[in-house]
Amino acid sequence: MADQKVSVLQRKNLSFEDFLTVKDFITADNLAKARSESKTSNRNLFDYLVSERYLSEEDLTKARGLFFNLPYIDLRNKSVNKELLEISSKSTITTYKFVPFELTDNVFKVALTDPSDMGALQALEFLAQKNRYRIELYITSYSSFQSVLQHSGNITKEVNQALEEVVAKEKIEFQKQQAKPQEVVEQKLAEEAPISKIVDVVVRHAIEARASDIHIEPSEDDLRVRYRIDGVLHSSLILPKTVHASIISRIKILANLKIDEQRLPQDGRFHINLEGKPIDFRVSTFPTVVGEKIVLRILDKSTGAPTLEELGIDGRRLQAVKDAIVKPHGMFLMTGPTGSGKSTTLYSILSILNKPGVNIVTLEDPVEYFIDGVNQAQIRPEIGLTFASGLRSILRQDPNIIMVGEVRDRETAELAVNSALTGHLVFSTLHTNSAVGAIPRLIDMGIEPFLLTASLNLLAAQRLVRKICDKCKTPTKPTEGIEKIIHQLIENVDKSELEGIDMKSLKVYVGRGCPVCGNTGYKGRVGIYETLVISKAIQDMINDRQPAGKIQEYAIREEKMILMQQDGILKSLRGLTTPEEVIRVTKE
Repeated sequence: MADQKVSVLQRKNLSFEDFLTVKDFITADNLAKARSESKTSNRNLFDYLVSERYLSEEDLTKARGLFFNLPYIDLRNKSVNKELLEISSKSTITTYKFVPFELTDNVFKVALTDPSDMGALQALEFLAQKNRYRIELYITSYSSFQSVLQHSGNITKEVNQALEEVVAKEKIEFQKQQAKPQEVVEQKLAEEAPISKIVDVVVRHAIEARASDIHIEPSEDDLRVRYRIDGVLHSSLILPKTVHASIISRIKILANLKIDEQRLPQDGRFHINLEGKPIDFRVSTFPTVVGEKIVLRILDKSTGAPTLEELGIDGRRLQAVKDAIVKPHGMFLMTGPTGSGKSTTLYSILSILNKPGVNIVTLEDPVEYFIDGVNQAQIRPEIGLTFASGLRSILRQDPNIIMVGEVRDRETAELAVNSALTGHLVFSTLHTNSAVGAIPRLIDMGIEPFLLTASLNLLAAQRLVRKICDKCKTPTKPTEGIEKIIHQLIENVDKSELEGIDMKSLKVYVGRGCPVCGNTGYKGRVGIYETLVISKAIQDMINDRQPAGKIQEYAIREEKMILMQQDGILKSLRGLTTPEEVIRVTKE
């Protein structure tokens, strides 16, 4: 360790930046260009080299290994024994970003992400002296480091250990439990440590996997746990049916629900702090013929509302939204199916409008994110607090801006329209498949066309598509079928939307699959949008009760409206998603 440490710390007169050019990892011209661009954008040069693809992360790591005289190792597809990671504390590993990956004959092999980190070297020196190890240093990339940490927590192993404890306790207390009423047994089991540990492990792994929902579903023979990641459900764990009642009871206790009520659906929520991050869980139970199903929606409060640009709103759609939200009154409706991100978009808009001189009041079902400075209320139909009755009360609260979670019925629609006509800026959502589809829907609810034209500012629709993983994104030529679809969809798109896209040599991107994205090729989601500005011509068409199809045709032809599918294809040509993903999400 000492000899290697000296070699690591020895510096040549040559800087690492110059070393990259000397060893032909990058040309001098490209390095100079990257230096200039990274300074202009106030970004770290080496992060910039990787993000702008001057150099891959692994090549940069190999170069640093040569520079510091350390062997390079790729741990992304290597299985690391969990016991090795437990030799040092988790906090030490995450702080200094090193990975112990092998222990043979008292030789402890450790991969560093930053060989110049003196704190990491001192921590390893202490570890070597404490355990009498001889430490061999390697260098690995940050992606490798993350991959090992993500895969080190084996959910099945942790849960199996807890299940063994459950079985052992059941054997010991079997006779005693038989003598008690079933409800008392279930409550006692729910409070036992093994069941709590299973729930904790399931929840923790869901958060680490960036899941939006946890589904705990009983069948006749077992209990299945599934995570929804980037909009797609993935099977995670199969548990024995014997622990079903105990796990459901444990979650009900956390969410302050009735443990003995198994015939009716219940809703609740609870809050935890995971490594300093506040996480809310919205809990919903549902009785099925084989037992209660439970779904937990994960709401990470630490992230805050994203900006409109981060959501994926760009081009003419971004300008249309910005123009609509600065108007003093009128109605802005977001449309789309459940889970398409409508509420998140409205939260982002409210965050922009949330200023000391503005009174914002919301009525939601449920309140998903708390925004400091906004008066948020949860509807309670069981006690008579509905969207309609709540909206009446909101109007007596002297609001400037009103957000109604959803327009579900005629009464709510009428109140929302009247609010928009009497000097309030109203935001809400509607379940329709397209922006223009909101017009016939509202007319079917009993809203007169002349009231619609006087109150509507903007209609928008959205879906969520999976983003290509940045770590394994690769350019490729589209297939003949996909190329034909691309040309058909963007044939009449306004030229300003095609900036930066080479139509003569079409290029799309795919994710090859890597440990960072769980070999799916996708990581995260982005919105695709369409906006319909209610212009004077469109107002006239609504008043004439023109069909929605005619209104959309006019908006596309005369007002250069971009449809969601077209927005998605433009994003695929810019490398955000794939054409196949856009087609999957937008097909009807």
